[in-house]
Amino acid sequence: MFDLDKWHEIFHTMGKNRLRTVLTGFSVFWGIFMLIILLGSGKGLENGFEAEFKSDAINSIWIYQGNTSKPHNGLQSGRFIAFRQETFDLVREKVAGVTEVSPRLWFGKRNLNRGEVKGAHQVIACHPGQFYAENCTMVSGRFINNIDIDDKRKVVVLGEPIREEYFPKNDHIGKEIRIDGIAFMVIGSFDDKGGSWDTRRVYIPTSTGQTVFNANREVHALSMMVGDATLEESIAISNELRRRLAALHNFAVDDEQAIYINNSTEQFMQVINVLNAISLFVWVIGIGTIVAGIVGVSNIMMIVVKERTREIGIRKALGATPFSVVSLVVMEAIFITSVAGYLGLIAGVFTLEGVNSLITDPGIFRNPSVDIGTAITATLVLIAAGGLAGLFPALRAASIRPIEALREE
Repeated sequence: MFDLDKWHEIFHTMGKNRLRTVLTGFSVFWGIFMLIILLGSGKGLENGFEAEFKSDAINSIWIYQGNTSKPHNGLQSGRFIAFRQETFDLVREKVAGVTEVSPRLWFGKRNLNRGEVKGAHQVIACHPGQFYAENCTMVSGRFINNIDIDDKRKVVVLGEPIREEYFPKNDHIGKEIRIDGIAFMVIGSFDDKGGSWDTRRVYIPTSTGQTVFNANREVHALSMMVGDATLEESIAISNELRRRLAALHNFAVDDEQAIYINNSTEQFMQVINVLNAISLFVWVIGIGTIVAGIVGVSNIMMIVVKERTREIGIRKALGATPFSVVSLVVMEAIFITSVAGYLGLIAGVFTLEGVNSLITDPGIFRNPSVDIGTAITATLVLIAAGGLAGLFPALRAASIRPIEALREE
């Protein structure tokens, strides 16, 4: 039952000791505030890492050309390992566990024009599998297919920003656009979670690029998917790729610089481990801060009991029950903890919102926020712990014998 007289006495006691009340509340406020900030920062890092990996499929492997760093079979170090069509054929036909293998050729910025609209944009030649490795989304039309490759069709898929620039009326399918003066037919437009840089490009068939732009049988990189392979299986595939390509291009298997293999599955698991470590660190620091606040509440409530020993003795001499004495101290501790904890929660959330509004170019830190359920649970736990912290001083107060309390100076 709500005891108005008891609450009046609690507020009166708090008002007489404003500094002590403020210090008690601040220790709790700071504990929950720091927990919210730490949780939000951890979430910001998690969101940033996830956004980085969303740009490409996390079950993909990419292979890039490099330069040898070791002599091998009588050949000097420093040789450039150039991929060619044979490299693509070997990977596609001989390496188990890979699918959607695609060669990739960069032609740099080429001149695009459609009537009066002109510009320079990245042109990349690829196979259909590139769509999956890049984790693209088709906005309209279709991506490059195997018939385009076999027939060396002059077709092009536009990044959505380029489509908006050259075809603002969204009438691009089947229309012509010129790349370095050569006519290509637009067959679709795509979006890419990697951001604006990944969408300000166009894709053409590999065979067409090799023919039109004099790339002969050159291949700059390879991408492929590994399906639902586990981390151990994807690493085994990476090792098999390195062994096969070392034999084909005559470089040492342990020469890490001859070719570069980017295993997205392995990198993703490394990031997950880092995020788990960050989460553990955040909770350890946050709990430590809360414990410090609770200890502060307990210590200050001990001082309260010490200061009011004579008063408590008089109360008990006049017939006050141990429960009434305990509830008085515990209610004061819970009230201070609740108000300060709520203010800490609000301050932490608003601080995160303020930081988020200042982030104009999010990288690996974006949208720092905290799950409201977690925040409320943490606050309730803190309030309960604050009540528990007030319980021990309260029990000490209840155990005071009136005759001993009246002798206190």
